Amino acid sequence: MDREPLQKVYRHSLAHVMAKAVFELFGKETQIAIGPEIADGFYYDFLLPRPATNEDMPKIEDKMREILKRKETWTRKEVSKEEALALFADQAFKIELINDLPDGETITVYDTGDDFRDLCRGPHVENSQELLSTSFKLRSISGSYWRGDENREQLTRIYAYAFMTKDELKQHLAFIKEAQERDHKKIGPQLELFMFDETAPGMPYFLPRGWKLFNTLLDFWRGVHEKHGYTEISAPPINNKRLWVTSGHWAHYRDNMFLIPGAGGDIEADDTFAVKPMNCPHAIKVFAHKTRSYKDLPIRINQVDVIHRKEKSGELNGLFRVQMFRQDDAHNFIMEEQIASEMDDILSIARELYATFGLTFAAELSTRPDDFMGDIEVWNKAEAELKAILDAKFGEGNYEINEGDGAFYGPKIDIKMKDAIGREWQLGTLQADFQLPANFGLRYTAQDGSQKQPVLLHRAIFGSFERFIGILIENFKGAFPFWLSPYQVALVPIRPEHNAYAEKVASVLQQAGIRVEMDLGDHNMRDKIKKYKNYKDPYILVLGDKETSEETVSLNIRGTNAQTQGVKLTRFVEMCEEMVKNRSLELLAE
Repeated sequence: MDREPLQKVYRHSLAHVMAKAVFELFGKETQIAIGPEIADGFYYDFLLPRPATNEDMPKIEDKMREILKRKETWTRKEVSKEEALALFADQAFKIELINDLPDGETITVYDTGDDFRDLCRGPHVENSQELLSTSFKLRSISGSYWRGDENREQLTRIYAYAFMTKDELKQHLAFIKEAQERDHKKIGPQLELFMFDETAPGMPYFLPRGWKLFNTLLDFWRGVHEKHGYTEISAPPINNKRLWVTSGHWAHYRDNMFLIPGAGGDIEADDTFAVKPMNCPHAIKVFAHKTRSYKDLPIRINQVDVIHRKEKSGELNGLFRVQMFRQDDAHNFIMEEQIASEMDDILSIARELYATFGLTFAAELSTRPDDFMGDIEVWNKAEAELKAILDAKFGEGNYEINEGDGAFYGPKIDIKMKDAIGREWQLGTLQADFQLPANFGLRYTAQDGSQKQPVLLHRAIFGSFERFIGILIENFKGAFPFWLSPYQVALVPIRPEHNAYAEKVASVLQQAGIRVEMDLGDHNMRDKIKKYKNYKDPYILVLGDKETSEETVSLNIRGTNAQTQGVKLTRFVEMCEEMVKNRSLELLAE
């Protein structure tokens, strides 16, 4: 067996070993749910007779190793539904899974030794000794809901890392440690970028420093899109449900929408409103508000309004998974013959945006699903053109093709980005939509005078500004490039008599468009420097007698312990302007 499939078998088998260990440690009252392998290990869900704590984790690990040393044989058996129900009569979750299986389904169970049995399709190892060469470590204990339903039983989920060798586990633990040190949920509040409050779960407050960062990123994004012919709109945050019925969201997305019931609290009432979860219907309304000609196309509409999506509370995750955010949305209305050129331009924008942050990205093409809508010839043409674009951009064979995984209304390209430590993020998406224009009856006047339906391209590159900011925090570990930093320069006068010069330096820098903060208080200089270092300001300027008399500055450069003295103020301003103009990733040192 190849290494990757074998590793999956090992991880899944280790999940069974962990279930057996928990069963032996916590007693026969333990109810076992499911235990799949995952990207870096496995987990298992339990309903336990007592709460599990971190103190239990080494005991579970030791018990697992004890079980492996027993070198027990694993036996696979096919059983009938009636036999399975009898075998797991005291395991409520297994009973539910068995009852949900269709009649005639092959049911398999695995015996691990003579005293533990689990319901599973497999495959698994033939003997526990095969797992002795693996390396695993329990990772965490958390809560989960049976079948992901927050109205069902709350379970205990135990996660573990598992790899084929000790070196692989060691490397992965080092990677995890580095990722934890970059955690935006820790760094963001430390840098006073954002906060959350229990009165608005999953809805971030951007603090003053974070809002400066947000607006700097937004201004950059807007500038790039203006060069590519985009215009920007804003639309109402709530709309009558009629809009969402027409768009299809009412039928397919209502459970993820925040609703404002109409008369009598009835969400089916005609005066029910919904907070918008997406921007596309508004861009469509703007397109449709006047007559359009082929001469007008492409029409490229940006929109960064606040949108809301209802998420399960257990799935919220800092800025990565929120209930309120601003998507870097655009909706491009084009003719069929413009699909290729427009997609090509969008990928050029993506390359420019990501490259500015030193990020690389790859693409995946998802093709026509079985339940597609529209003309198959249009689909074939669109897919062929998208493949040609990706061949030109990335090289033939250097991107993934997900056959049949496109949206029902059109093929799509998904953008995957890698950060500074090699993590892959699913961010942008480009989707060709032949359906929504039909739902809303969109038309434009063609060159021959006929009325034709435009193609709608949905596209986002960052995904959302909130999520992308979270990624940037982790990518740069909070030490943002100069042009993006909330404050770019901090001023520290040594004594009160140097405050006047500090104010002059601040004025000069602000006139050059540089974001400055300073502390004119009569307290310890080292405390002031420490404060700005904790904020990760790129430059801290120390100003004393010499600097005041010579109109110079002394630089403390982020990430270094050295101080550069005697830099002319005019030269420092030039350095700052150069880094902003070039959007440099590195700080200049005189």
